[in-house]
Amino acid sequence: MFKKILIANRGEIAVRIMIACQTLGLRTVAVYSEADRHARHVRMADEAIPIGPPPPTESYLRGDRIIAAARSVHADAIHPGFGFLAENAEFAEAVGAAGLIFIGPGPAAMRRMGHKTRARALMQLAGVPIVPGYEGAIEADFSEVAGTIGYPVLVKAAAGGGGKGMRIVHHPDRLIEAIEAAQREAEKAFGDATIFLEKYIEGARHIEFQVFGDGQGSVVHLFERECSTQRRHQKIIEETPSPMLDDDLRERMGQAAVAAAKAVDYQNAGTIEFIVDPKTREFYFLEMNTRLQVEHPITELLTGRDLVSLQLRVAQGQPLPFAQADVTRRGHAIECRIYAEDPANNFLPAVGKVLLAEFPTAPGVRVDSGLETGDEISIHYDPMIAKLSVLGEDRADAIRKMDWALRHTIVLGVTTNISFLRDVLAHPVFQRGEVTTDFIEREMGAWQPDTDGARDLALIAAALSESANQRINESAYDPWQVTDRFRAGG
Repeated sequence: MFKKILIANRGEIAVRIMIACQTLGLRTVAVYSEADRHARHVRMADEAIPIGPPPPTESYLRGDRIIAAARSVHADAIHPGFGFLAENAEFAEAVGAAGLIFIGPGPAAMRRMGHKTRARALMQLAGVPIVPGYEGAIEADFSEVAGTIGYPVLVKAAAGGGGKGMRIVHHPDRLIEAIEAAQREAEKAFGDATIFLEKYIEGARHIEFQVFGDGQGSVVHLFERECSTQRRHQKIIEETPSPMLDDDLRERMGQAAVAAAKAVDYQNAGTIEFIVDPKTREFYFLEMNTRLQVEHPITELLTGRDLVSLQLRVAQGQPLPFAQADVTRRGHAIECRIYAEDPANNFLPAVGKVLLAEFPTAPGVRVDSGLETGDEISIHYDPMIAKLSVLGEDRADAIRKMDWALRHTIVLGVTTNISFLRDVLAHPVFQRGEVTTDFIEREMGAWQPDTDGARDLALIAAALSESANQRINESAYDPWQVTDRFRAGG
């Protein structure tokens, strides 16, 4: 049985995994780059080990250092979180070779599903529908295939994800340019310039199914998550259940997701992503994420299952403690990703010191964050501040609760997307549950924040607070003069 887990990640990801481990009585080990020396996940861990500098020499991608750190503290296992090395088959193999347990799927399943063209071929064999496209190596055939399946088409990186190495092409004259641009971006991001072609389904819905397999041959799904609210192919709001699925389509997609996972003998947590054509209600396999997902909290809220605890259980060789028929859901859950970014300026990331971070507490409200007041948002890493999740009795209740939670989330010192998220929730298209993957660009491309002076007042308040804190810190410390909340009587 595990006694000590090293988390090979940072930020809210590492914090979430630490909470699960520590509540189970396991000791946790953090690793950190120099940029994260004072980060929350470092402060929270039972032990913390430095592994080197921030980008461009990225420490969190140095699997050798991470494994050496785990062995130096006699950890039993490594949890990769999501991102960085989470879907790196070579790292998973190296962890096993070092006598440690990798908390995730096996390297073989990663390789089969990590390369999109190979995954498409596997899904065809498993009877899972795939989007019409072309995976060949002869670039001259791309134009012919694109003409056959019809424009618009999508040029995609075979080894990629997260929208990198992806281009939508609406006209034959732009195809070669898009291929070359996608190849350059894919080579830079993934070290693999291989690309392929898919039919681009306009007005599509992006719906994914959470799957889980154990080492005893059992694979189940824990229902779907609707991820259609995206900017630049990056999800910003997720919800479950999907407002477009009926019971029949949900059942068929769930069965396809389980079949996809079984086709690669999948173990641990994973996600099968589908594109759904709302006009025909046909669904197609998009890709598999061989790891835990950023948006897993809403699945936990909906089903009452702790996915990280299940990951630990399965990694120790234990079977899943339930069957498909035991997986039930209640209510409606929504997650919003709060970023330090400027939605009015093409979602440009913001950096700086968080002068104040306060998050709401209420029944059915959950906050996952790696940041606290005084922490820095650096140029080196993803500018996510927090994931805010709510569970409502139904969709309308969940939307109201999420708007309340966003209104009571205070982040000062950096520009955030909070007001943008509130406006998305209030938009009639979102309210009707009709959001498609092009919704942000189509409906909110010209979005600007309210100019009612509230932001100016907030900045003034933050400046005054910072100034007052500085004066207190610089003055001679006298405990009888400190006017904080502490009182000797309790």
